[in-house]
Amino acid sequence: MALDKQSKKELVSSYKQSFRPMGVYQIRNKENGKVLVCGSMDLPGAKNRLDFFKSTGMNTLHELKSDWKAYGAESFVFEELDQIKPREEYAGDPEELKGYQAEVDALLELWIEKLQPYGDKGYNKPKR
Repeated sequence: MALDKQSKKELVSSYKQSFRPMGVYQIRNKENGKVLVCGSMDLPGAKNRLDFFKSTGMNTLHELKSDWKAYGAESFVFEELDQIKPREEYAGDPEELKGYQAEVDALLELWIEKLQPYGDKGYNKPKR
């Protein structure tokens, strides 16, 4: 099914104005229990990225490189920890996105404080 230019533009515009689930997730090593805790403005995209890394055997997450080699890609799983719900109808406004980014960052700090994913417990680096 071929789409004309106008239909493509409408689909792109609709996608840009849709609310993508955003929040905090962890990538957990099933072998040793260590986690990498991250925040994202696009949780499905973050999961897809990990799935792509696993399917191709590649990994660009430098925090995981040594354990990725030691245990293999299938030892890592994506787990959503918390999600931000839209406050109202999302219009895709860049200023609105900044507010959501601040919420993701604050939520990430809370989860990092709670889980303390450093050293033997995780892959995150403590702030200096």
